[in-house]
Amino acid sequence: MLEKSLKNTIFINIGAFFLVLILEILSMWGIKDRFDTNYSFFLHGLNYTIAIMAIIWINHFICIPFFFDKRRYFLYTILLVASVFIGAYLKGYGKDGWYGVYKMTFFLIYTTGTGMAAYFLRRNIIIQRENAEKEKLQKEMELNYLKEQVNPHFLFNSLNSIYSLSRKQSLETPDLVMQLSELMRYQLESSKKETVLLKEELEFIENYLLLEEKRLSKRCTIEFLIDGDVSGLRISPMLLIPFVENAVKHGAQSTNEQSTIDISVALKNTTLHFCVENSKPLITSTSKREGLGLENVRRRLNLLYPNSHVLEIDDKEEKYHVNLSIDLAVSKLKKTVND
Repeated sequence: MLEKSLKNTIFINIGAFFLVLILEILSMWGIKDRFDTNYSFFLHGLNYTIAIMAIIWINHFICIPFFFDKRRYFLYTILLVASVFIGAYLKGYGKDGWYGVYKMTFFLIYTTGTGMAAYFLRRNIIIQRENAEKEKLQKEMELNYLKEQVNPHFLFNSLNSIYSLSRKQSLETPDLVMQLSELMRYQLESSKKETVLLKEELEFIENYLLLEEKRLSKRCTIEFLIDGDVSGLRISPMLLIPFVENAVKHGAQSTNEQSTIDISVALKNTTLHFCVENSKPLITSTSKREGLGLENVRRRLNLLYPNSHVLEIDDKEEKYHVNLSIDLAVSKLKKTVND
């Protein structure tokens, strides 16, 4: 990377040198006849180009890095003015005296200012590009980290459900273990993808609810409704399940009383409306209501669907309501080719 940057700098400066040389020759073409030979004319243009580029290079490679960037602005100004004056004196005094110095000074100020503008513009573009690459890398690292945390979180909840049934010596335990293996297979496969079909993600949630419904027996009524055409739409994997897990864990699972979980999915064009509502026990735990799953999903939403999602959570005394809207057409993710 450093070698490539050095080569780019060399090529840019060589190009700038020849560009200044061409402009200098063109600007003096009208007085070409005042020179004895073509050689002396081009040599005069070359000398002026060297003087101009010398001031620019001193400014770019010495004054700016060692003084301006280190906020030594007063010393930087002194050195820049001194270099311009010395250059103007060397090129202008021998020809027209102090009047020549005066004219050359303003000429060098103009060319140096133009060079500084081009330098800072290019540097700003490079800095923005590097920052964008760093931000992209940081987001990818953070998303991978969050995905890795979602897997054990879901597994722990599911194993706890099966463990509860096994203690009751339920005949459904083997079937539930097989059902969990299918859920885990989907989860492992989807974690390798950036997006999955929304239809598959909703089927995963439905199978998870069937598992929980068997464990919770008759003390929990679960409703899961889908309204709209979900075909063709894609979503980040394991993005919705934390809300469902949260409803089970802090609703039906935390009480022996009769409880309810209502989940609705509605599609309007490319906007997904996902609502989860669960009843709350009369006596709630003093522990924090939102666990690791909801904390992760908030961060993932902010990273993957910035400015294109709305998450509203209403924690009432008897009900806990989640309302999530996502415009699935606006995403920071690329489509997965193979499902």
